[in-house]
Amino acid sequence: MREILNFNTDWLFTAEDVENGERQELDERFFCKVHLPHTTMELPHHYFSETAYQFISWYRRHFVLEQSWRGKKLWVDFGAAMSVATVYINGHRLGENKGGYVPFSFELTDYVSFDGENVLAVRLDSTRRNDIPPEGNIVDYLLFGGIYRDVRLRIVHPVNLGRTVITTPRIADDFATVSVLTEICNHTEAPGDITIQAELFFDGQSVAGATKELAAVLSQSTTQVSFPEIKVNNPKIWDLNTPHLYKAVLTLENAGKPVDRTEQIFGIRSIAFNETGQFCLNGKPVKLRGLNRHQMFPYVGQAMGRRMQRKDAEILKYDLGLNFVRTSHYPQDPSFLDRCDELGLLVLEELPGWQFIGDASWKEIAMEHLTKMIERDVNHPSIFVWGVRINESQDDHDFYVKTNFLAHKLDPTRPTIGTRFLDKSEFLEDVYGFNDFRDNVAGKLSLPRYQPSIVTEYMGHMFPIRRFDNDTRLMQHAANHASIQNVSHGLPELAGASGWCAFDYNTHYNFGSGDHICYHGVMDIFRIPKYAAYFYQSQREVSDGVVLFIARRVVPSIYEDGGDTITVYSNCQKVELFINGDLVGRQNPDRVQYPNLPHPPFTFHKGNQWPNGYGPYNRDFSIRAVGYIHSEKVAEQVLFLEGEPDCLQVTVDHDELIADGADMTRVLIQAVDKNKQTLSLANGIVSLTVQGEGQLVGENPLVLEAGQLAVYVKATRVPGEIAIQAYSKTFGSGMVKLKSTELKEKTVPCSR
Repeated sequence: MREILNFNTDWLFTAEDVENGERQELDERFFCKVHLPHTTMELPHHYFSETAYQFISWYRRHFVLEQSWRGKKLWVDFGAAMSVATVYINGHRLGENKGGYVPFSFELTDYVSFDGENVLAVRLDSTRRNDIPPEGNIVDYLLFGGIYRDVRLRIVHPVNLGRTVITTPRIADDFATVSVLTEICNHTEAPGDITIQAELFFDGQSVAGATKELAAVLSQSTTQVSFPEIKVNNPKIWDLNTPHLYKAVLTLENAGKPVDRTEQIFGIRSIAFNETGQFCLNGKPVKLRGLNRHQMFPYVGQAMGRRMQRKDAEILKYDLGLNFVRTSHYPQDPSFLDRCDELGLLVLEELPGWQFIGDASWKEIAMEHLTKMIERDVNHPSIFVWGVRINESQDDHDFYVKTNFLAHKLDPTRPTIGTRFLDKSEFLEDVYGFNDFRDNVAGKLSLPRYQPSIVTEYMGHMFPIRRFDNDTRLMQHAANHASIQNVSHGLPELAGASGWCAFDYNTHYNFGSGDHICYHGVMDIFRIPKYAAYFYQSQREVSDGVVLFIARRVVPSIYEDGGDTITVYSNCQKVELFINGDLVGRQNPDRVQYPNLPHPPFTFHKGNQWPNGYGPYNRDFSIRAVGYIHSEKVAEQVLFLEGEPDCLQVTVDHDELIADGADMTRVLIQAVDKNKQTLSLANGIVSLTVQGEGQLVGENPLVLEAGQLAVYVKATRVPGEIAIQAYSKTFGSGMVKLKSTELKEKTVPCSR
């Protein structure tokens, strides 16, 4: 049976383009040990030069092979490497991959030794490559460098299973049919008598299956095999609130002996856009409410492992209350998509690119990227549409006819979409995507020119906002997002809208604020929320959690910054607001200004409630909101006047890591008062120390922004306890502890 081994550990790296870096025998004194995912250069979270990571580097991995693998086929599978990877085994050049967002593989079989050491070497060109998408002109995001996704060693029998595609052609109340299309790869010189069994599981129990027999599968060939439709009785449907997942297990027998087995997760669900332009999931209209996501993280760029990729999906689903995300502007990490499948978060995935279209060779590479994206991700039930047009590019009839045809050929079950910013543009796809920034600040969207249609971006550069800006701007930013979503929900002919964007991200100097951060997110680059984040969170279903958030900072000058308005974002039915214990009002959601939202904000005006008409001078001053559903109190929030510094509050997103040398989690440092409120004007220096089996990733010392900032802690290869201590002369100290556990996944044996 096949084995898939972890190939992430114990690499050697140098940030130099060394001569003869592919050779087995090489002076490696100037290499350092790293574990993947890996970035070629850790950077500050802002104010750095993009040229700092634009260089050629080398990665090398020494390994030995188990004798039980003799006679089998060996492949190395790279999740992605930015931007051009030339791969060698024992000095032999296997090939080159162009582009940093899609997977690639090379066969090692003919060039490895079972009697000694092997060396896998990668020459990685992370310079600006204008011949490869998305480059060619300025791109509004940074590419960074590194082997930044997982690497695996795949060991298979010479007769093995290839790519499997699973669809659900018919879905009724009491049954569904599952179509399984797979490949048989026969690498032997003899024809094979093949039997394939497909068994479907739900929640660990077998629910259906089928068998396919083939006589004399051709030698040295790949043969497509289609099973008769498999009937599943009383199917569990994949939906936004009940994202049920099935597993298909395929077993291949050659001459009566099992030789290969694969597993594939899938969901039973239907997707369509109806004649009025609405998106329908399982036959029911769903108004799409989303944000765009860059896969970028501070300090490490894109080199973030599975844990935090999955965490982003959780943030989008729960902390931001979304039902879909657009993967701007490239295919994203498989673990992120896996978590979207598990959570019931729809995904619009698109090919790499940004405005520029290159020459014929460039277009060929773009077509390869589109092919690899769809082949990799076709079985994800969360993906409902393929983006087949370079984001915001000019029309190119011949090119986009080809991308549409290719997408439909590879996956006839999903529609295609093209994203443009042109007022008038050729509509070749199934869904019209439009970046609408025209009148966003006025709370407007353009009426859709075509149906079906999705607004793929709005707001963004029309109202950039930093988390440390004043309350007036933060409040207006949130209100702007609420206004656009209100318009979207009020246009039945518009399938939905995704704002720009979820998280702040690193970009080129000439975009954004000049510090290499684009401040267009509803959360900052550390995933710390701005007020707009709570608007989106308040749109989620109550079953996903009650939301109640007072969008104000309580400081003595509160009246000067934000006036007499207090906005409460909530999915409650009624909200009471108190100032110093006195009732300001008990209100329903503001359906006058936001008549179409699932959960409009609550707006209160304080009038002369402030002492002296200016602001609170009593240190016991408070604002309290109470939320009610069906007349029952379900939530409460109290904000006190921000006080003197009490301590540093240090928290982590996860209290347990895997000791694989790369697993990490976020460490949030906040200067708080005695009520554990973040001090919104605190910008002091904090020093950090790490004890135990962890390493700090980020700036140290760091400077707080509006009272808080984050770093990451990374596990070593040794399991153990980890303690992170934060200290400031001004704000005091704080500590958090976590642990790392042994890596259970089998790794490729390392010879050094």
